[in-house]
Amino acid sequence: MSLTTLGPADGPLARLNPVAKLAATLVLTGALLASIDPVSAGVTLVATLLLLPFARLPIRDLWLRLWPIAAGAVVASTATVLYGRPAGDVYVEWGVLRVSDGSIALALAILLRVLAIAVPSVVLFATTDPTDLADGLGQILRLPARFVLGGLAGLRLVGLLIEDWRELALARRARGVADAGRVRRFLGQTFALLVLAIRRGSKLATAMESRGFGAPGPRTWARPSRLRGSDAALLAIAVVIAAASVVISVGSGAWRPIFGL
Repeated sequence: MSLTTLGPADGPLARLNPVAKLAATLVLTGALLASIDPVSAGVTLVATLLLLPFARLPIRDLWLRLWPIAAGAVVASTATVLYGRPAGDVYVEWGVLRVSDGSIALALAILLRVLAIAVPSVVLFATTDPTDLADGLGQILRLPARFVLGGLAGLRLVGLLIEDWRELALARRARGVADAGRVRRFLGQTFALLVLAIRRGSKLATAMESRGFGAPGPRTWARPSRLRGSDAALLAIAVVIAAASVVISVGSGAWRPIFGL
């Protein structure tokens, strides 16, 4: 199953305003960027996972969206364990490889921090319709309509890239072009996909301009985007989680400012 076959989650979180969800995500991730300790990241990650039932996002769908980031976090934390700055007791020392208390703690902090930032972001996009997000950015945040509508068009086209890749692979195989080596096949197909994306983007830009999307002056919106009490409650919950992660980390003595490394 690919990401394009995953439908949007349908739960209480999906019915909230996308701008409020975006602000809550920025609050959570902003607090995590101030320190590199495992405690604050662990508190944020656990609290976020406890709120997942409100998103009604199946664990399988969450994992399909999250596994590339999780794999990268595991690789980064493993490299940190082996090559991180030694501190405290050293358990393994072989050439440039040194496994110590400091490298293990730093690797755990990096792993938890990446996951704590990735999970809210994945849930945000899994429970948000791009059109609703564009409506909120244009009406509530008053962002330029050209920027908002161009971003919306880009988000809609991203989902087509996987299907385009498959169609190009089938077409090249039918013509016998896929019989070349694996590297040449990959490079050739990548170049063809790039050309296709540029042509489609050019046609889309021309079509949007011809329909007045780039015209100056205020625009009218078909669907109003408003903030409600439930949106304020979500933002308050995010602030409480971010503050609790900082307080617990400082209270436990694990707080490690990122600029103090």
